Amino acid sequence: MTDDVPVVVRIAERFREVNGDHPMTADDDAYVSAQFVPLDVLCAALGRDADEVRRLMLAGLLPLPGYLRSDGAEMVPRDLFALADAAGGVDRLRAWFTGHWEDPDRGDEEWAAYLSGQYVCLHAVTPANIRRKEELTAEITARLAAAGADAAAGADPSPEWRAALHARVDALDALEPAFTAYDRLRFGGPVSRDTCVDVPRALFPRTGD
Repeated sequence: MTDDVPVVVRIAERFREVNGDHPMTADDDAYVSAQFVPLDVLCAALGRDADEVRRLMLAGLLPLPGYLRSDGAEMVPRDLFALADAAGGVDRLRAWFTGHWEDPDRGDEEWAAYLSGQYVCLHAVTPANIRRKEELTAEITARLAAAGADAAAGADPSPEWRAALHARVDALDALEPAFTAYDRLRFGGPVSRDTCVDVPRALFPRTGD
């Protein structure tokens, strides 16, 4: 029965259901260890029961770990409990979180994404940062598409256009960490840093660079 399975094993199983079963390399482990903290370590520092936190994750009240390190450690952000604290507790977190979107369906979609633990694309996972990232990636993608159409017509981007593009790219860069190779495996290809930070900087260097 499920109740007989240790909660730490159930977390690992749920994590792999969500992310697939991909190997973590030594480089992946080093990146994750620099960016995140083991759940047991964080809970010990804050006086929380790690198994109770795992139960909250399995119940859909807190997000899953962002990574499972190759030694099995559940790696979570250092501010794992910040949003629940801001909401007034885990029982109020969903309503507080989804309330940041006018469209209830969109709020529910973002809540599901948040619970997956896959918002490793942000230094700080907040509704405001999630919305800002979406705005920036949409604007950058649209500008790159327009530039491609202009190039096909023989027109080069102006310095003003480049400056506007780089302002958005720099804003996205400030929100996002570097990612690691494991992320590109579980997400099935390039991540937003690849497509909306590295690519535009390579294609359209700043004027004077």
